Amino acid sequence: MGERRFPAYAALLAAQFRSAASYRASFVVELTTNLGATAMDVLTVIVLFRPAPRVGGFTLPQALLMVSLASCAFVVADICVGNIDRLQSYVRTGTLDAVLIRPLGVLAQLMLMDLPLRKALRLVLALVVLGVALHANPIVWTPARLALLVAAPIFGAIFFGAIFVVSASLAFWWVDSGELGSAFTYGGRDFASYPVTVFEGWFRALFAYGLGFAFVAYQPALALLGLADPLGLPPWAGYVSPLVALLAAGVAALAWRSGIRQYRSTGS
Repeated sequence: MGERRFPAYAALLAAQFRSAASYRASFVVELTTNLGATAMDVLTVIVLFRPAPRVGGFTLPQALLMVSLASCAFVVADICVGNIDRLQSYVRTGTLDAVLIRPLGVLAQLMLMDLPLRKALRLVLALVVLGVALHANPIVWTPARLALLVAAPIFGAIFFGAIFVVSASLAFWWVDSGELGSAFTYGGRDFASYPVTVFEGWFRALFAYGLGFAFVAYQPALALLGLADPLGLPPWAGYVSPLVALLAAGVAALAWRSGIRQYRSTGS
C-alpha cells in the first residue's frame, strides 16, 4: 500500500515545485524577504548582548551557537510541517472534508498542500550562522560531539514538527485555537533561541523542562562546548534530545489520531 501511495505523494510535491516555478519573480521576492525572520532572531540575540559581555552566564559566541541550532531545527520543521497550522482554516471552510475522502494519509496531504519552499533561504542563513558560531567557539571535537552536531538540528526539527502537529490538532476541538497554538510553536522557537538561564521561575520550568524546549539547542550547545549546566543537569543531558524529540512525536501522533477520530464534518 505504501509503494502505491508514493507516486501520489511525489506528484503532490512536484506540483509544489511547478507552482513555485510558474511565478519566478514572486517566488524570488518571497524567498528573499523570508530571510528576515531568521535574521531578526539572530540580530535580537546580538542586541541583547551589546550592554554586557555575558548574559545569563554565557558569551555572545555561545549564544549564537544556541540560536543557530534552534533556527536550523525550526526552519526545517516549518518548511516540512509548518503548513499544518492552517488546519483551523481547513476545518472551518470544509477543505478538510475533501482531504479525508482521498485514499492518502491526511497529515501527509496537508503537509504537501502548500509546501513553503519560499522559506528555504532561512535555512541557508541559519546554517551560515551555525558555521560562524562553531568557528567562534573553541570546541574540542570528538566523535560524540560530531554526531551531536548532526543529530541536534534533525531531532530539533522533529521536536518542533511535533509541536506544530499538537498545536494544530487543537482545531479539532476548538476551531479558534490559532493564537494558543502559536504561543507554543513560534513562542517555543523564541524561547529555544536564548540561554535557558535568562528565564526564571515557573516559566522556565514549564517551557525548558516541562515541554522540553531546553533540549532543542541549550543542552546540545552545552555538550558541544563542554560546559557544565548552571542549572545542575548532568553533562549527558545534551545527548538526550533524540529521546525528547521522539517522545514529543509520540504525543503528537496520539493527539492527531484522537482529533481525526472525533472529527465528523464541518457541519458537526
